[in-house]
Amino acid sequence: MKKIITLFLLPICTGVFAQKLGTLSVEKIMRDPKWIGTSPSNIRWSDDSKKIFFKWNPENADRDQLFAITPTNIEPEKVSIDEQKAMVPEYGDWNKKRTLKVFEKNGDIWFSDIKTGKIRQLTNTADRENSPSFSGDESKVIFTKGDNLYSLSINGGELVQLTNFTRAAAGTPAVPPAGRRGRDARRSGDDKAAGNEQERWLKSEQLELFDIIKVKDKDRKLDSIGRKEFEPKKLKEIATDDRSVDGAQLSPDGRYITYRLAKYPEGVKSAIVPDYLTASGFTEDIPNRTKVGGPQTVFESFVFDKQRDTVYKIVTSNIPGIKDLPAYVKDYPKELEKRTKSNEDRQVIIRDIYWSQDGKNAIVEVSAQDNKDKWIMKLNPATGSLSLMDREHNDAWVGGAGQGNAGWTDNTHFYFESEASGYAHIYLLDVTNRTRKQLTSGKWEVQTLQLSNDKKTFYFTANIEHPGITHFYRIPVSGGEPAKITTMKGGNEVTLSPDEKWLAIRYSYSNKPWELYVQPNKPGAKAEQVTRSVSEEFKSYPWREPQVITFKNRYGSDVYARLYVPQKQDTAKPAVVFVHGAGYLQNVHYWWSSYFREFMFNNMLADNGYTVLDVDYSGSAGYGRDWRTAIYRHMGGKDLTDQEDGVKMLVDKYGVNPKHVGLYGGSYGGFITLMAMFTEPNTWAAGGAIRSVTDWAHYNHGYTDDILNEPYNDEKSYRLSSPIYFADGLKGNLLMLHGMVDQNVNYQDIIRLSQRLIELHKENWELASYPVEDHGFVQPSSWTDEYKRIYKLFETTLKK
Repeated sequence: MKKIITLFLLPICTGVFAQKLGTLSVEKIMRDPKWIGTSPSNIRWSDDSKKIFFKWNPENADRDQLFAITPTNIEPEKVSIDEQKAMVPEYGDWNKKRTLKVFEKNGDIWFSDIKTGKIRQLTNTADRENSPSFSGDESKVIFTKGDNLYSLSINGGELVQLTNFTRAAAGTPAVPPAGRRGRDARRSGDDKAAGNEQERWLKSEQLELFDIIKVKDKDRKLDSIGRKEFEPKKLKEIATDDRSVDGAQLSPDGRYITYRLAKYPEGVKSAIVPDYLTASGFTEDIPNRTKVGGPQTVFESFVFDKQRDTVYKIVTSNIPGIKDLPAYVKDYPKELEKRTKSNEDRQVIIRDIYWSQDGKNAIVEVSAQDNKDKWIMKLNPATGSLSLMDREHNDAWVGGAGQGNAGWTDNTHFYFESEASGYAHIYLLDVTNRTRKQLTSGKWEVQTLQLSNDKKTFYFTANIEHPGITHFYRIPVSGGEPAKITTMKGGNEVTLSPDEKWLAIRYSYSNKPWELYVQPNKPGAKAEQVTRSVSEEFKSYPWREPQVITFKNRYGSDVYARLYVPQKQDTAKPAVVFVHGAGYLQNVHYWWSSYFREFMFNNMLADNGYTVLDVDYSGSAGYGRDWRTAIYRHMGGKDLTDQEDGVKMLVDKYGVNPKHVGLYGGSYGGFITLMAMFTEPNTWAAGGAIRSVTDWAHYNHGYTDDILNEPYNDEKSYRLSSPIYFADGLKGNLLMLHGMVDQNVNYQDIIRLSQRLIELHKENWELASYPVEDHGFVQPSSWTDEYKRIYKLFETTLKK
């Protein structure tokens, strides 16, 4: 019956999907993306490596559904609800042999035996238990409930509380209930229980005059001593004041517990985003983020030595460079003098603590709050002291690919990633003699990193062949020549099976969306395609494979770009530059872009006679440290001149009319569009600025502080980088587009700029507002309206 239904439906489905796309239009390409087909996502393996699970939507349903295959049977099948309920989550902690796993599910702790397939629930409470891990001897499960750490015996079931954090102020003992307090005081003969001086004098007189009182008092004291001998030892109370507990962790030998206390700033003002289009009919306020430069959370890390029953702080005052002043302060003599005199330690945070398997060594990763230093330090848990293993400093900010990829290859060798060479590479540190070995090198980045189960091999993703091509590689932990495992040119996102025999690969090419493949974990092995997601309508159009080119910028560096060349150039010889967003992001590559709508729009522009350029400008990902930080203290500097130099290349090499050039982009791309229109008005005839940052002093802290420091400490950088200060330079035609419930770049940003343009008596600008849209637009009607306006702008201004 099932086969008959399938055959019956097939002609209907074929009729739907066989329609031709025809001539591109904004209405067609900005429809719900399901018309393209839904690529597989959320790829994961079962713990026994027998199945690959993934989200997919081949039937164009309302939601993606869960599918599964096996490495040897790649026909996708839907996973039933019952099977989904019984699934073990991907996350959790494995034992050393990778035969057992503990995990949290629905707020309880579970235990899985991979060999037998049996799953056992260890806790079943109304409280939420989380973050389970094996103890060093693997006889217990360590987990967190509330603020505190607990251990649970796997076989015996004994539950032991390991920490007792209390909100009492440091040094203040917890006070027992009043009734118990009175009884305990009377039993112990506590002098303070007698109250005032008169009562204490009377008690003393009674003891002096009456033998019976002396006998009873002696008996009470003996009883008290006897009771104390039989009372269990109380768990030490650890006062946290008004700070929050974070990251409590037990050492493998069970002696030390490390934890972090966070003091959140009080009274910090946050932005409010008004929501005008609501179900209630009333305007409702959406609480939002703080702005850059506001007070930040202060962290301190501690050690609780269970053996000595004592708590002490991890000492950070001796970290090399802890008092170093950032280089930019030299531009502010008064501030330099002030900070030099104060000689204060910089605020730091101990992000992670890594214990060797035998528990004899502990490495901590420490970051400066100003993000200009990252230290790898060895912790002496008995004293809380730190000793330097490695320091990565950057006058701009420490970052790049591979941050947080770290761990132990054995009990004395620790691996991590660093941009010390200019590119993110793997380093191996011998903690016994503090020697460091660089395992990979070259003008390319290690982007993902995984240690094999036997700890003899590193698996990693890197762009060795070309900045815009990623492959999966392996090398021995001692170093050597990387062996390439994947073969398909483009983007390869690899999920390695737990037994390390198979690769699940999400692969795409520049004009072909992501699909799922399966391949044996052997160099050069054939990858079998599992999914075929793209609709016939999408495939009916000959989507361009953008040319990936390079040109020299004014500083002599190679700039990578995507180029869309029209088959027939319009007589006006117009050109459009697309500026990707997200700041630190790469868009010039050989895989399917997250800017797929703009990819289609650029095809449409090329169909209509435009030459289109898409630049990985200074500050983009994929090109190493110096390219990443080239925008430090001046956004709208080198990132903008790269666009300008790209236009010069288009004029010289592709015959573009320099008077007919426009640009568009969203978020950071919108910011660059504004800076271009305001500071280089003779280059750009028109610009479409989408969800643009207009004043960096109003953006968030985490992103902005890295690049521009803080507004009150480095005002020059903010004035140099914020479009609102240059609005008087506008000459060309500017279209601004912004979602009114944008919780990333607030709508207030574009309103402030609009008022500035009004006061400057500028007339050649427009603002299109979208009442229901956040930063990333969702509604196809909004996308359509937005890009129809941008296309109209270019048609009416660049083809004169």
